[in-house]
Amino acid sequence: MTVDVLQQPTRADRRARAAVAVLFLTNGALFANLLPRYPQIKADLGIGNAAYGLAVAAFPAGAIAAGLAAGVLVRRLGSARVAVIGTLLTGAGVLTAGLAGSVAVFAAALFLAGAMDAITDVAQNAHGLRVQRRYGRSIINSFHAIWSIGAVTGGAMAAGAIALDLSRGQHLLVSGVVFGIAACVALRHCLPGPDTEPAEEEGAAGDGPRQERNATTSRRTGYVLAALVLIATAGTLVEDAGNSWAALYLADSLNASVTLAACGFIALVGAQFVGRLIGDRLVDRFGQRRVARAGGAVAAAGMGLALAVPTVPGTVLGFAAAGFGVATLVPAAMHEADELPGLKPGSGLTIVSWLMRLGFLCSPPVVGLVADTAGLRTGLLVVPLAGLLVILFAGVLRPRQR
Repeated sequence: MTVDVLQQPTRADRRARAAVAVLFLTNGALFANLLPRYPQIKADLGIGNAAYGLAVAAFPAGAIAAGLAAGVLVRRLGSARVAVIGTLLTGAGVLTAGLAGSVAVFAAALFLAGAMDAITDVAQNAHGLRVQRRYGRSIINSFHAIWSIGAVTGGAMAAGAIALDLSRGQHLLVSGVVFGIAACVALRHCLPGPDTEPAEEEGAAGDGPRQERNATTSRRTGYVLAALVLIATAGTLVEDAGNSWAALYLADSLNASVTLAACGFIALVGAQFVGRLIGDRLVDRFGQRRVARAGGAVAAAGMGLALAVPTVPGTVLGFAAAGFGVATLVPAAMHEADELPGLKPGSGLTIVSWLMRLGFLCSPPVVGLVADTAGLRTGLLVVPLAGLLVILFAGVLRPRQR
């Protein structure tokens, strides 16, 4: 199904959009409440860096282990219900991780939280795309912008709880209850009924020409799905470069102060947020394909120039260009995957989300290995290369709808 011509949303559609926005907000905020508590947890458990790193890796491991189940759950229970159940269980995992008295419990809780977060992510995007079809225009980028607001809100809540000397149990219980209630209230205003049903198969089993067309469609779907995975992974590679390496590169390689070193990550996330705020208007005006190609070019040129002529201000601007350039990539890939022909509802979205997370897990050690061999400046070439990858494969995305 394609995005239809512009139409006036009903009151129920507007309520559903607000409900999905709440789900994205809670998903961003729940885990962000735990992250600032990591140093305290590490100190209380008395573990070294190696054990801590393995324990924290349980979160993405859980996401990868459970991610492929999301499509089945969405088809059986409905995307809105799965998103809310996943939110509640994510909150339970975060609370358990905060209260863990051993490394094993801490890792197991993070594994649960990661698994539920992956399922929630697919379900809330599926319902958001369902609402988008009702609107007849792009709104999916605004949901991802609200997720960013939720992440900032969760981090600010954690900082406030630490300043007020609240225990982890008190803080994370309040967080889980508040956002759990918000998700349950949102469920009441989500779209009713089942999610999109698969299209009926055309032709009888013995219809040769139609079988050939179906085989051609299947090959085309496989190619498009692979390209969408690469586009989404390119977006996550750039995000991880900001999360994991921006401050380190600015501080160690360019001798920036601690304050300036933090600006690389802030610039990337802030520019990505701005890109998502205006992304829906750009997509409606120019189409997903042109927006993705332009974004890939901005990311490749901005970060490529920053690496070619390394200065602190130029590198901060390079990370900002990269964040702005990839802002719409993950939503675009999810949108396209959700509407691929020949797949069950939720399957394309699930596959792209799962493989994207796998790439996100593999990215830090690959960049680190290159950095140890040839320097972090060389390792960060992954950012402009990701931009070039998007330019190469953006043809699978939709052109402007006339």
